[in-house]
Amino acid sequence: MDIVSRNHVTVTGNPQGPTVVLAHGLGCDQNMWRLTVPALAEDHRVVLFDYVGSGRADASAFSQDRYATLDGYARDVVEVCEALDLRDAVFVGHSVSAMIGVLAADMAPERIGALVMVAPSPRYIDDEGYRGGFSAEDIDELLASLEANYLGWSTAMAPVIMGNADRPELGDELKNSFCATDPDMARVFARTTFLSDSRDDLKSVRVPTLVLECTQDVIAPREVGAFVHRAIPGSTLVTLDATGHCPHLSAPEATNQAILDFLASL
Repeated sequence: MDIVSRNHVTVTGNPQGPTVVLAHGLGCDQNMWRLTVPALAEDHRVVLFDYVGSGRADASAFSQDRYATLDGYARDVVEVCEALDLRDAVFVGHSVSAMIGVLAADMAPERIGALVMVAPSPRYIDDEGYRGGFSAEDIDELLASLEANYLGWSTAMAPVIMGNADRPELGDELKNSFCATDPDMARVFARTTFLSDSRDDLKSVRVPTLVLECTQDVIAPREVGAFVHRAIPGSTLVTLDATGHCPHLSAPEATNQAILDFLASL
């Protein structure tokens, strides 16, 4: 299957500029980056895609076995990079995609030369000496609710994840994105995401890395940003003046400036 069609790959921006790959999170698609693309496009070649099971990717390519681990999504990333023959691209991953980027950079180090992690979390469940933000019971309840009534879960959870209660249109956008995702495929991605533990994978990172966190984020609290920053030697941690889990939508100017500053430093 043609990878470009499979993952609905789109390429925009400056074809002579350094390449930036933008990767969406759970329940989202490449449209979530629409406020970031214009800031990057003048000087950078910008690659967008949808994971299989999301957005306008080819749903017939979905495999429960492949996408039962984050490695399956990382293979999507590597195959997109190979199809476009990318070298030393900057991979910008939102939420779970930050960890998918870590795995992809380890699989194909020649393809990815730097990482930007937007609201990352290597593990959502609290552990001894580690605060992920959720108890195991919390995650069991979240997944049970999602599997029993995906549309109801989306309606209830989207505003919580987005934050910014004073701007309900943001929560509505996330809800609509969730609701546009095939429920069966979303359940697989959600289980893979919320039960993942990528803490040890952070030790493999050998490329320049920017960690972006928000001042308040129910999905990835600030203890998580601090953990990721400590775990990746030489990484840069920036706390955005933003709330919620999607700063590229709720605070695009601050998010874009932090990314541009990092790109300029490479």
